[in-house]
Amino acid sequence: MTNNANLTTPRRSVLYVPATNTRAIEKARNLPCDAIVFDLEDAVAPAMKAQARDSLASAFAAQPFAAHETVIRINALGTAEFDADLRAAAACGADAILLPKVDTGADLERYAAAIGAFGKGPVPKLWAMIETAAAVHHIDGILQAGRRRQVQLDCLVVGTNDLAKETGVYPGDQRVYLLPWLMSVVLAARRYGTDVLDGVWNDFGDRAGFAQEVLQSVRMGFDGKTLIHPTQVDPANAAFTPSDAATAEAQAIVAAFARPEHAAAGVINLDGRMVERLHLEQATRLLARMDAIRARRQRPGC
Repeated sequence: MTNNANLTTPRRSVLYVPATNTRAIEKARNLPCDAIVFDLEDAVAPAMKAQARDSLASAFAAQPFAAHETVIRINALGTAEFDADLRAAAACGADAILLPKVDTGADLERYAAAIGAFGKGPVPKLWAMIETAAAVHHIDGILQAGRRRQVQLDCLVVGTNDLAKETGVYPGDQRVYLLPWLMSVVLAARRYGTDVLDGVWNDFGDRAGFAQEVLQSVRMGFDGKTLIHPTQVDPANAAFTPSDAATAEAQAIVAAFARPEHAAAGVINLDGRMVERLHLEQATRLLARMDAIRARRQRPGC
């Protein structure tokens, strides 16, 4: 196991876009979000599923989404739409497929078997929705299954709306009743070195409320936040980007340990405070994250 999160692919802002909304899809091409989740599940009415798949295929064929990590959320295992969604998502060439309603590690194995039946072409990475009581209960088993080569689990996405709906837990009051479950998912993700994204803030008109919750997400250790509106992208990016002060401190720590006299030191004195090698590891990771963020900013469309 490892506690290293993804350092090369920032996922500060992950925007859901309904696969039927061609205008929103085209607008998303020029948004500075790190990733786009094209939704074939909750955002699409049952009668519109086939049209949504066709619209998504046309959008990917017309022009690549080179500035973003692309993810397609399909319908769940066992639904009437699963096979068609999976085939369409794989054909689009998205970076990842988001599987909803994951309850146990066995679900990931069933998914891997299904997509493996398509042949030997490139297989998208897997993102998994953690949105049921069973998923929270079986989170270690899900992550263990995700480490298998044929599964390629790359990211967890917490579905706070569905989790609150299923359990009847009140999601307000700064999510105080959900926090133990959310933290258990974050801690499990850290144990297995898997990225984990926080759920959505529903009232996109309440920008102050969103700012408060995204700050909570950062402090809880999430790697980013899922979003439902373009106005949420910039605040999420800002919140999950290390501050100038934190970056300068990390640079100072790395430079201090690089001095010849500190080559074998486990602890050093830096400006009157004790700094250990664990702080060096944290500083190195922060700077790598900043490098990845800067590289994303330089892409066209960002």
